[in-house]
Amino acid sequence: MSETARLAVDIGGTFTDVALDLGGRMFTRKVLTTTQAPEEGVMAAVRAVLPEAGIAAGDLAFIVHGTTLATNTIIERKGAHTALIVSEGFRDSVEMGYEHRFDQYDINIDKPRPLVPRYLRLPVRERCNARGEVLLALDETTIEDLIPVLRDENVESVAIALMHAYANPDHERRAAAVLRAALPDLWITLASEVCPEIREYERMSTASANAYVQPLMASYLADLDDRLRAEGAQCPLYMMTSGGGLTTVETARRHPIRLVESGPAGGAILAGRIAMECGLDQVLSYDMGGTTAKICLIDDGRPQTSRTFEVDRQYRFTKGSGLPLRIPVIEMVEIGAGGGSIAQIDNLGRIQVGPESAGSEPGPACYGQGGEGATVTDADVALGRIAPEGFAGGSVELSPELATAALDGAIARKMNLDGPLAAFAVSEMVEENMSNAARVHAVEQGKELADRTLIAFGGAAPLHACRMAEKLGMDRVIIPQGAGVGSAIGFLAAPVSYEVVRSRYTKLAEFEPDGLSRMFAEMHDEAQAIVAAGAPGAEVEERRIAYMRYIGQGHEIVVDVPVRDLTEADGAGLKAAYDQAYEELFGRVIPSMQVEILTWALSVATVQPPTDRQDDVPGDVAANATGQRQLFDADQTDFVTALVYQRDDLAPGMSLPGPALIMEAQTTTVVSGHFTANVIGAGHMELRRKTGDTP
Repeated sequence: MSETARLAVDIGGTFTDVALDLGGRMFTRKVLTTTQAPEEGVMAAVRAVLPEAGIAAGDLAFIVHGTTLATNTIIERKGAHTALIVSEGFRDSVEMGYEHRFDQYDINIDKPRPLVPRYLRLPVRERCNARGEVLLALDETTIEDLIPVLRDENVESVAIALMHAYANPDHERRAAAVLRAALPDLWITLASEVCPEIREYERMSTASANAYVQPLMASYLADLDDRLRAEGAQCPLYMMTSGGGLTTVETARRHPIRLVESGPAGGAILAGRIAMECGLDQVLSYDMGGTTAKICLIDDGRPQTSRTFEVDRQYRFTKGSGLPLRIPVIEMVEIGAGGGSIAQIDNLGRIQVGPESAGSEPGPACYGQGGEGATVTDADVALGRIAPEGFAGGSVELSPELATAALDGAIARKMNLDGPLAAFAVSEMVEENMSNAARVHAVEQGKELADRTLIAFGGAAPLHACRMAEKLGMDRVIIPQGAGVGSAIGFLAAPVSYEVVRSRYTKLAEFEPDGLSRMFAEMHDEAQAIVAAGAPGAEVEERRIAYMRYIGQGHEIVVDVPVRDLTEADGAGLKAAYDQAYEELFGRVIPSMQVEILTWALSVATVQPPTDRQDDVPGDVAANATGQRQLFDADQTDFVTALVYQRDDLAPGMSLPGPALIMEAQTTTVVSGHFTANVIGAGHMELRRKTGDTP
């Protein structure tokens, strides 16, 4: 076993990406995702990259994996037959949801459908209050009465979410013990373990989702682990989580809901590392693959994080229209704008791109696998951005004539446009969708975009990065090495980590340092044990945070808490930190308002090697072109001659002006006429707006 051979695999909606780091040398591959059996695509990717690196599976020291399987299971409603056990009187909480409407003017609003149907939302007699005090003891006969119901309905998995169990989990634990004794094969999720926080609807929704995906994910992870062992791998298998850390397979089996958005999290980790390498304190990461595009704000090398996420939104990415999950997640906006996103004319005669995707089966029309819809990839082929030969490292052979035919049938004839203009219209629409999503996300976070650097990766992002920057008024774009499989490379930079959350209501005016210190000590022990199981003996770092708000407000602001035993003086320190964070977001504070804390979180992570700042090198060496292609120019709305360069031929210090195409195995970078490309000291491509060219 080689101590330096580290492998990462990322399953996307269209492609499965693999990155193998062998002592600093990176080997990458893309294969089409096998939707019906994702593990087949994983093994195909592994078998493709190992011979290229000249090693066997037994030489691997580390494997990390990210997957969209949990997300897709919820969206496609293909999870386990699940029941939800609740306190008597609360079986309809998951259907009632929030008291507000995400579209208050639509009287026919479609609310997200609960994962558990009403006839399997089963009440039991018990009650605790918000302080965890027992008001009504658990009536175990009401649990026992459910056993024949669960057996007769062939229920595979159960979520137990009792009122205020975050403050006192005893009733949930006892209910689980009774069920396990009678039904030993039943999968059981406790809300007090998967989401020990206030907010009844989100807690029930999260527990239901965990139970819904757990049998499938546990089976998938066990099967994948067995296949890797059969291939000869002897090293540990880690899973990427939505919060940007790695965890063991055993932890992932217990809390598979934390794997939602694991792929995009790897991309954000990569962008944060590149920002540190390049000395950039404010960047916007832009990850565009075959199915979706993800946008994330990163400050000082750290992606923004959140504890809320929605899956299966009913109204095209409208906040509040999906199933809420309270899990650690990297804060980002995701839209259905990938290479496989399908373009069509809507009822108002406008071009609409996505969110429907051609995926990998059948894929875009140009794949020649039977796809008939016109996609973004088809438009890119028609615009000269993608060379048919060598696409995705040669794993897919493109047919430009099929792309042209699809665009002609879906767009050109219906809008009376010639072929190139129809393709350009599709491209403009998807780029405007992405740039608008970035603007809205920045406004919601109180951030500016113009002074940031765009870091673009994923198979499709380098094709659209220059145009995105132009629309957002940004002057600088970074295209990382291995950009086409950026998320997989990001997995290799992620720490082994775990986050623990507790709801403990605290008014700053009644700050309790001793009780809070005891709570943090318990949280530390829980997180430390899980991290130590995944990385024995590793040096770790700890972060503690508080979710704070003015009394009466509905949402909280994250504030860091000192990593030590707290004292009375820390109450004033937290108030000062909250005032500063609030003022940065809203431009003012409210001096007369009291502050409260609802939830506390603690994370433990292995310490990663420091990311050294790479010195810049002058871009004064002209790169040598290997050919030329006709590339559609947005300003001239016509084709222009663009020089073609091979990424492997470029070295730090080389420079080339746009318009140009820079080709590599997994993607192509389009350099528009407004930008000049330079290879910087870290080895990444830097695209800068030409002098005198104003946004």
